[in-house]
Amino acid sequence: MTVKIFDTPEVQDFLNSVAGFDQAGGNERAKRIMHRLLSDLFKLIDDFDVTQEEYWSAVDLLNALGHETQFGLLSPGLGFDHYLDMRQDAIDAEAKRTGGTPRTIEGPLYVAGAPEAEGFARMDDGQDPDGETMWLTGQVRDLDGNPVPGAKVEIWHANSKGGYSFFDKTQSEYNLRRTIVTDGAGRYTARSIVPSGYGVPEGAPTDQVLKALGRHGERPAHIHYFVSAPGHQHLTTQINLAGDPYTYDDFAFATREELVVPAQRIDDPAEIARRELDGPFAEVVFDVELARTDAPELQVRHARPRAKEDEQDRASQLAGTAKV
Repeated sequence: MTVKIFDTPEVQDFLNSVAGFDQAGGNERAKRIMHRLLSDLFKLIDDFDVTQEEYWSAVDLLNALGHETQFGLLSPGLGFDHYLDMRQDAIDAEAKRTGGTPRTIEGPLYVAGAPEAEGFARMDDGQDPDGETMWLTGQVRDLDGNPVPGAKVEIWHANSKGGYSFFDKTQSEYNLRRTIVTDGAGRYTARSIVPSGYGVPEGAPTDQVLKALGRHGERPAHIHYFVSAPGHQHLTTQINLAGDPYTYDDFAFATREELVVPAQRIDDPAEIARRELDGPFAEVVFDVELARTDAPELQVRHARPRAKEDEQDRASQLAGTAKV
């Protein structure tokens, strides 16, 4: 079809009205962004001759994504999260804030309020029958190699089946979620279990989008981190465990070479006894380097909606469990 109406005065005037340019109220930045977004989409409809059936199928998919709260899952799959990191890397480079452990995406599964411990924490509740013991440790240092005592290391990861507590109602509260304050040598240690990777739910809206692109929805085994300390730039990152089949084929585009870490199996009886464990374990070592900054806004994570297991959330979980 050769019909093209986007550039006509009638459509351009219509876009101005839809974006609220002819109205005194509202937010001017929101108007400009909406005008640009709608203009791009209207032009796309023209350029690709999008049919009524295709348009309404897309609306139905958007409704399904919202109903199943999967926009946060699709976002990294479509590269938005990584693109924002690329922009922030470029912003830091322009400001000559270089060095330190690389950032990578946060993902949608952080929950605020995890228990806090000094130096060491056990993260798992011992209820995962398939969980392989993991000894996770490292040191937080500045760019000169000096230890950073008192740094907050927030860690969260999946269980052996790829599920996260709070979102997976079969797990106990804050299972595999802890905040560890580094000791005088800047060290943190956690006893946990080796996480599994996970895939987006089969047939779910996110899966439908990815399959339309000829892509899979699998993530490798990984461990999330927030690391912060006064006078240092906040770090959002995650490590991928080496050897996973999806380590370098992550649908969320979170893999960075510097963040691929091996899990070394330890079966030496002396080492097992020293850690007071019952048998062989996997040791994962991840040291963190934080850049110094005097800017308060750079010392905290950026604001975004995040889950929090407050009393209302816990009551909802209990009610949901009671119905099962």
